[in-house]
Amino acid sequence: MKLYIYKNCGTCRKAKAFLIRKGIDFEEIPIREIPPSKDELLMMIQKYEGNWKPLFNTSGMDYRALKVKDMELNKDLAVDLLGSNGNLVKRPFVVDGDRSRVGFNEKDWSLIF
Repeated sequence: MKLYIYKNCGTCRKAKAFLIRKGIDFEEIPIREIPPSKDELLMMIQKYEGNWKPLFNTSGMDYRALKVKDMELNKDLAVDLLGSNGNLVKRPFVVDGDRSRVGFNEKDWSLIF
């Protein structure tokens, strides 16, 4: 399992603590320095039924500064943006087959982990 996080993100710390409590092994990856790969982003878009919007960190400064909300995005442009700037990716970003997810909600995670 890959866990893309930002060390100063409270939600990421909660997700990490949750996985540790459950005894689930994971590889921690700094999302700002190493964004998810194009293949991982495409897989996650497929997981969200073709919708790339849930993958964006809409509360982030980069999202607002780049005015992503006002862009006319298609899947390719969304993947290019997300893959080139880890600050744009909603976190935590978990890659683990059918259990892949963006964001952390303990109730939801308890159903799959």
